[in-house]
Amino acid sequence: MTARKNDTVASIWDNIKQILIAVVLALIIKTSIVEAYKIPTASMEDTLLVGDFLLANKFVYGAQVPLTSWKLPAISEPERGDVVIFIFPGDGVTKYIKRCVGIPGDTIQIKDKVLYVNGKEFPNPPLSKFVDTTDSGEQVIQSRGIGGRKSRDNYGPYIVPSHSYFMMGDNRDNSYDSRYWGPVPEQLILGQAMVIHWSWDESEHPSPDVSVTDPLSVPRLFVYNTIHFFQKVRWDKLFSVVH
Repeated sequence: MTARKNDTVASIWDNIKQILIAVVLALIIKTSIVEAYKIPTASMEDTLLVGDFLLANKFVYGAQVPLTSWKLPAISEPERGDVVIFIFPGDGVTKYIKRCVGIPGDTIQIKDKVLYVNGKEFPNPPLSKFVDTTDSGEQVIQSRGIGGRKSRDNYGPYIVPSHSYFMMGDNRDNSYDSRYWGPVPEQLILGQAMVIHWSWDESEHPSPDVSVTDPLSVPRLFVYNTIHFFQKVRWDKLFSVVH
């Protein structure tokens, strides 16, 4: 009887150890190698859409060692054109995703919506867009303010400081980015966007609200999303590489 009890205890302990090892490995992978992110806003449309779920490579820019403030050596630094996940400098907490358009030492200037880096026109990403237009379809261009103050569409020249990066959203007229709050220090860089593994569209068939006072709201949500599942999944975006 004692031997059987010891075998049972040993078996339970082995299972606990396996679970603990799996949890530790998952934490190491999440904090150091790959992490999943959800796109909450339209600032990167149409490259990334609200409801896109993507994987980011945290190793390439130097992953943070779990439970410490140390970072591993970077394989490469962010380059112009990379889609980067970082911590918003304004609060030190919120995760943002934008496109890097300027690296340390670059001169950034925007003239009537056209972006120039070091005096050369920076090509717009293939799926970028400008949405602020008049009723006749002409683009609305914000001029500089009083005293030459910068605007969304006329900015700089500005030299990116050392150890910092200038970020802009692909939805150029609808992005809160470095034009407003400045460059991103390198210590706030988290990773590079790699691939969209899931994409869920709420625009055509928005899900019903869930309420703690309505016990039927959860099954109602489940049934509704089951019925509209094939219409809400953006099938063409699944497993697409982020450029």
